Amino acid sequence: MSVRLKDFYADWCGPCKTQDPILEDVEADWEAVEFEKVDVDEEQEIANEYQVRSLPTLVVENDEGVVERFIGVTQREDIETALERASA
Repeated sequence: MSVRLKDFYADWCGPCKTQDPILEDVEADWEAVEFEKVDVDEEQEIANEYQVRSLPTLVVENDEGVVERFIGVTQREDIETALERASA
């Protein structure tokens, strides 16, 4: 089963800059997961499809759909728990 994490962000978003190093650490340990950064200013259609209203928003999904959605800066432990659930 493929697992994806979409990171919805904007260059002007301060909390998004706080989220970046957390995601970089997670990405280094979860090579099987596809990480995708989505700039909401450039990819408004995708942001609307995922109903992103606040930044940062993280969406963890697998082949069956969205498993977890996080709004605001999310800690590594919470992200990894969602990735484990999506991988099961």
